[in-house]
Amino acid sequence: MTEEEEKIKCSQIRELIVNEIDCERGISDGEILECIEEHVLKMGHTVYLSAGKKEEMIRTIFNSIRKLDVLQEILEDSSITEIMVNGPNHIFIEKNGRLQPYPKKFSSQDKLEDVVQQIVGKVNRRVNEANPIADVRLLDGSRVNVVLPPIALEGPVVTIRKFPEQPISMDKLIELGSITKEAATMLEKLVKAKYNIFVSGGTGSGKTTFLNALSEYIPSEERLIVIEDAAELQIRGIPNLVRLEVRNANIEGKNAVTIRDLMKSALRMRPDRIILGEVRDAAACELLNVMNTGHDGSLCSGHANSPKDMLNRLETLVLTGMDIPLLAVRSQVASAIDIIVHLGRLRDKSRRVLEIDEILGMEQGEVQVQPLFSFQEEGQDEAGRVKGMLCGMAGDLFHQEKLHAAGITI
Repeated sequence: MTEEEEKIKCSQIRELIVNEIDCERGISDGEILECIEEHVLKMGHTVYLSAGKKEEMIRTIFNSIRKLDVLQEILEDSSITEIMVNGPNHIFIEKNGRLQPYPKKFSSQDKLEDVVQQIVGKVNRRVNEANPIADVRLLDGSRVNVVLPPIALEGPVVTIRKFPEQPISMDKLIELGSITKEAATMLEKLVKAKYNIFVSGGTGSGKTTFLNALSEYIPSEERLIVIEDAAELQIRGIPNLVRLEVRNANIEGKNAVTIRDLMKSALRMRPDRIILGEVRDAAACELLNVMNTGHDGSLCSGHANSPKDMLNRLETLVLTGMDIPLLAVRSQVASAIDIIVHLGRLRDKSRRVLEIDEILGMEQGEVQVQPLFSFQEEGQDEAGRVKGMLCGMAGDLFHQEKLHAAGITI
């Protein structure tokens, strides 16, 4: 049987089973599987099918009825980290840091649209022609971005960033060479001493993973409030943990709950620390207020190409939500943030900590930054992997008041 004939047979069996399903009563996954197996075995009487091929057809048909069709088997493959669907006929995946086409495709655009509605419906979100863009998450925590026609010209576009079931620990990052033991030990002390730490980096540089790793160092007896646009962080070991997620506006454009709303509410929830998954709008105003009003130890991430770019971007974000002089904004930024950890993705697709900087304060109207660690490249090996080391710089940590208050020494 050719691949095309197999697709046709799977489609025919699927249609038969869908027509047989009694919509008036709930049918379990087990009953659906039994029905599929029965039809596939019948087909095996007329066409030779190996045991492996029968199992594959059964799984394909079941996924198309009860799961996410072609996406289901990709999502179940732990070696795949990102999925890009560019319409029904073109699927790409990221595996081992490399992009590559996926051989399968959706049977039709209608089927892809059904899968999209299934994804957004599970987390009570809505996406349609009137609201064609949505950011949601799967039940396993994977992050999903959806863009529908007429905005997407070739059919629905779905981008899924997968996260491991067990978050990557700081020890694992050290093992992978993303950070050195020396730098990780310093960051552990800074987190415990309640320094405000900002994680910056480009898309796909590992900011969410690094925030998870940093959260390992938060003492378990503290009360932690986590605020995100779409829940992604997998924080463990904190019993007193509150997780808040943005709510989009309804069809009438009302009842939205924004990051700024959640930040304001979090201040009344007696937090020891607040973690903001990512700042990308005027919520930067509330973030600075949090960090400047006694909520030390807060963590946040943001998109930028360098620590200096991140500071400039924060200034811009604050000015979009507050009409105050630029010097006042810089003063707020300089007093709010203690440490910036900048991540990057090198040409060999590895994710590394490229820089750890301390914010010293203001001088002559500029925010002063001191590098504590910087990645020094040393070429590349025969396999094309970039060689280098995150090296400590000459300067010591200037502001050690929080360390002394916590009884910690560096």
